[in-house]
Amino acid sequence: MKDKIAQTFDNLFGSRPIVAFAPGRINLIGEHTDYQEGLVFPAAIEQGIWVGIQQNELSSCRLYSTDFEEEFVFDINSFSPKKGHWANYTMGMVSQFQQAGYNLKNFDLAFGGNIPASGLSSSAALSVAIGTALTALFQLNIPKKSLVLYAQKSEHLFAGVKCGIMDPYASAFGVKNRALLLDCRSNTHLEIAAEFANHSLLLVNSKVKHNLADSAYNKRREACEESVRLIQKSYPKAITLRDIPVKDLEKVKQILPEDLFPKAKHVITEINRVKLASNVLKNNDLNAFGALLKESHRSLSEDFEVSCVELDYLAEQSWEMPGVLGSRMMGGGFGGCTINLISNAHLDKFQSEIYTKFKSKFQIEADFIPVALSQGARILA
Repeated sequence: MKDKIAQTFDNLFGSRPIVAFAPGRINLIGEHTDYQEGLVFPAAIEQGIWVGIQQNELSSCRLYSTDFEEEFVFDINSFSPKKGHWANYTMGMVSQFQQAGYNLKNFDLAFGGNIPASGLSSSAALSVAIGTALTALFQLNIPKKSLVLYAQKSEHLFAGVKCGIMDPYASAFGVKNRALLLDCRSNTHLEIAAEFANHSLLLVNSKVKHNLADSAYNKRREACEESVRLIQKSYPKAITLRDIPVKDLEKVKQILPEDLFPKAKHVITEINRVKLASNVLKNNDLNAFGALLKESHRSLSEDFEVSCVELDYLAEQSWEMPGVLGSRMMGGGFGGCTINLISNAHLDKFQSEIYTKFKSKFQIEADFIPVALSQGARILA
């Protein structure tokens, strides 16, 4: 892809570009904990976005998307978001750089990627790749964490997506064969070795996305915030559910109404599962890690209620199959992918059986996406 982007750039703009790369990400465990300042456990993957960039002597910036096969031109001194357009990610990052006081000149940019499914954060990868490219082109020496915050704010303001910090953070800070134990309160992380020996991580893309995802997300978030308000009467120092120890669940159950407690329970136990997962991976205990994936899925499905029949089917079928140590839904919910930890010796049989069963049950042909933990954003050429 690097060579394709460079050649496309040369053909379009007549010069050789700087090429930057930023990866997509997976989240090993820790769903719906970030907006309660909890812990998450993401990692960068090999698939990602490539950006070619070079200065031009024109009076405007020229952009090209290889995926859309479309050009876009904007004035670097006067621009605004264009609803739903892919150019918003570049304009958003330019806007963030300018607001931070960096003086940018006109440039040409082309990009493309190979992130195959929703839930792997192609938008964050694109923003981080653009930021990495701009930093290199104009020799700005911007710290990674600042780049992450620019990418997050760019998505908020120009793409209209209220994303958390995890996606751009994992894309920027990823390390090969490491997961990031990311603290969403302090925006700091620890690198945790995650080498799966004779096992592999495999995503199964259900190819479904139910329409209630956005409204349900907002309702879950509101439920968590209301739970905090009620809990604070007994825990006055609690800022978020992150501050409630898992050993106090029974006490919390007495405080909260029946409709709120399961949602709070998920967040409190999921944060604890992230801690446990990082510890068992340090000790290379893959069976224990797989069991935590299973627990996470049950909690997301039964307590937080963000799964769906297709994801439940994929996870529950996987639990019964030989060589599968664990499986859970990954991401916001109501569709997307499951993440599975599978013995290499059983990979082919697993894919064949799950494909057949899922197609028979739902008339959908699932996709399989192997993922490996990889390096974060960088300049390639």
